Order: sequence, then structure tokens, then C-alpha cells
Amino acid sequence: MPPFLPSSAGRLMRRFALAASLLALAPGVASALTSDRSVAKVVSFGGSCANCELSGRKLAGARFIGADFSGAALVGSDLRGARFLGSAFARADLSRADLSDTHMTGASFAEAVMVDASLRNAELRGANFVQARLRRADLRGVEGIAANFARADLTEARLDDAELKSSNFSGVIATAARFRDAELTAANLQGGRFERADFRGADLTSANLRQARFDGADFDGADLRRANLGGADLSEARGLTQGQLDEACGDANTSTPRGLSVRSCGVRGAVPTPPPPPSPPPAPRFLVAQDAFF
Repeated sequence: MPPFLPSSAGRLMRRFALAASLLALAPGVASALTSDRSVAKVVSFGGSCANCELSGRKLAGARFIGADFSGAALVGSDLRGARFLGSAFARADLSRADLSDTHMTGASFAEAVMVDASLRNAELRGANFVQARLRRADLRGVEGIAANFARADLTEARLDDAELKSSNFSGVIATAARFRDAELTAANLQGGRFERADFRGADLTSANLRQARFDGADFDGADLRRANLGGADLSEARGLTQGQLDEACGDANTSTPRGLSVRSCGVRGAVPTPPPPPSPPPAPRFLVAQDAFF
């Protein structure tokens, strides 16, 4: 019969036992954090690892579930195919990181540095990129609903063939960004800077372009049905036709190219409300890292 232990001591012993069991079960985690070799198993992270230094790590296929990696350094890290579920990477440095084919549901990358990062073919569902720095980022083929890029820096970013329905691009700086053949149905572009942006073939049906600037932007073949152009500056836009503008609406403050006009929105110019992002799962209380076999 083991001797009686006070409750606090018993809890401490149980925590030590749990930590020992996790270390015994998860040798691959230590390898993922200290080795340059690829991770052979699916590594899962939860809890807090704020300001961690993980630059250049091989974390392809990792799972971040309710984890807090705010301020972490992941410069040049390999995160291909990773899953970010309700996790926080606010102010994290993911410059040149490879996040292609990732799944992001309710994850936050607010104010994160993602310059030259690749998010190609990523799935973004309710992901938060508010004020993120995404200069020259590759977002070609991303898919998602209600992703939030408000006030983000998308200068020279590539979003060709992206499907970002009801997503928020309000107040962005997207100079020379590419949205060619992107699906931006009911997206909010209000107040954004889109000088020299490429919207050729883009679907902007029911989108909100109010008070945005489009100097030198190319709209050749873009679908502007039911788009709200109130207060937008399209005076120097290229590729626009009267037929496109006839499908949209604006107001007295809308600037169109010489010789073109747009009808008044009236009550039909109401901007649709995007669906709310999915709720993130609750975060665990302690940092847990373990291998899982799938």
C-alpha cells in the first residue's frame, strides 16, 4: 500500500508521470524540433509555445489544434499539408515558409509576417489574416469562405484561381496583386488599394468595391454583376466595358473611365452579409506534443 500523499504532492506526481509518458510515446516530436530531417509521423501540437524559435524546421503534415504560437519564428519552415485548427499565430514570422496544401479553420495569423510565403492550394475557412504582411506571397488556388484579410499588405501577392467567397479584403494594400480568374463572390474590397492589380476573368458578383482605388487595374473579362461600386475610383482602370458596368451599380462619387457610366445602386446596392467564420475548438491548458498514426 503506497504511503498517503497530500493532494498537491499527488497532483505534482501525476503531472510528472504524464510528462514522462508523453516523452516516452513521442520521440518524433523532439526530432521535429531539433533535426533537419523530415518528420515521418503526424505530429500534433496544442497549448502554448509563444515566441518559440522553429525557423527552418521540417513540420510537414503537423497538426496545430487550439495551439498558441503567437510571436513564434518559423522562417523558412516546411509546413506543407499542416492543419491549423483554432490556433493562434498572431505576430508570428513565417517569411518564406511553405504552407502549401494546408488546412486552416478558425486559425489566426493576425499581424503575422508572411513575406514570400507559399500558401498555394491552402484551404482557408474563417482564417484571420488581419494586418498580416503577405507581400509577394503565393496564394494561388486557395479555397475558403469568410477569410479575413482586412488591412493586410498583399502587395504583389498572387491569388490567381483563388476561391474566396464572402472574404474580407477591406482596407488592404494590394498594389500589383494578381486576382486573375479568382472567385470573389460577395467579397468585401471596401476602401482597399488595388493599383495595377490584375482582375482579369475574376468573378466579383455581388462584391463590395465601395471607396476602393483601382488605378491601372485590369478588369478585362471580370464579372461585375450586382457589384457595388459606390465611391470607387475606376477612372484609370483598364479592360472595363459599358456592358460590365451596366451589370453593376454605383453612386455620384463613383469615378469611371472616360466615356463610361454606371447606374445608381439605390436599394439594390445593399452589401450582402458574409457568413460567420466557424468556431475554433477550445485550447488545451498545457502544451502537448505527440505522434499520431494515420
